[in-house]
Amino acid sequence: MMEDRAFYYIQKILEEGSISQAAKRLFIAQPSLSQYIKRIENDLGAELFEKNAKPAKLTGAGQIYLQTEQKIHQLRQQRKNQIDDLFDLKIGHLTIGSSNYRSMYLLTSVLPVFKQRYPGISISLEEGITEELEERAMSGVTDFSIVLLPLSYPALAYEELFDEEILLALPANHKLCDAIKPGKQNRPYPPVDFALLKNESFIVMKKGQKLRNSFFDLCHNAGFRPDVILQTNSMEAAQALAAAGLGVTIIPDVLARSNKFPEMPRYFSLNQQVKVRKVVVSYSKQRPLTGAAKAFIHVMKEVIASSGLS
Repeated sequence: MMEDRAFYYIQKILEEGSISQAAKRLFIAQPSLSQYIKRIENDLGAELFEKNAKPAKLTGAGQIYLQTEQKIHQLRQQRKNQIDDLFDLKIGHLTIGSSNYRSMYLLTSVLPVFKQRYPGISISLEEGITEELEERAMSGVTDFSIVLLPLSYPALAYEELFDEEILLALPANHKLCDAIKPGKQNRPYPPVDFALLKNESFIVMKKGQKLRNSFFDLCHNAGFRPDVILQTNSMEAAQALAAAGLGVTIIPDVLARSNKFPEMPRYFSLNQQVKVRKVVVSYSKQRPLTGAAKAFIHVMKEVIASSGLS
């Protein structure tokens, strides 16, 4: 909403680390964003950001201003939600936080079903990495975000959706693919000892993604320091590069079920060496879920159950 532009812009500057980077993400000119911030500072009689701080950091006055704008944003959102609920889900708006790959492999199945049932409810997606998605759920930018346990903020509530297994993805011509035979107990992916990968080159996620933490935990427990040849924000890209033979990576099992490549990678289970991840919807305890949010979560659980993810 235009009313919350100051809150949204300042959040973007903090997320991106600078006004110039925030302007790019917001698709506005840097001078326009700088002038907008300057007008706020003139009205406030104080500077919002510390001079020459990299990344961008709020002054004491800036922190007070942002906290106040966040409370105003929450009140506006509550007002809108209460009015929307009066119309019994015939109209309304929902903002969902999701990673790029979950938007692609989960929400593409859920959104058509939801829109068929509730055509009057418009939906916006806020995509980002785990840290950003939790922050947006906390601040009320999203009605809820689809993230992983454990949560970083005690003030966030959550509902479980499904478990996500982490798999090792190897190029199809990798020597381990011939050496390791399918496992027992009818498991779909044969198990592998991660320690066997100590001399491999790895493709890993960039900082801020929990899959990166899982990767380095695996390496630590296996007793080796990995040779990281490439870091990316895209799990899809990591898997595609592994399929092309550039290196080795780990991915959530939903990607293994969905992707198609000219030369498919081989997948191996790491269940005995890394915890299964719990995917949840998370939202602020200070703001009850709207009728639209509850309806979407209900539809999402239905779709997950019918797809076998649960």
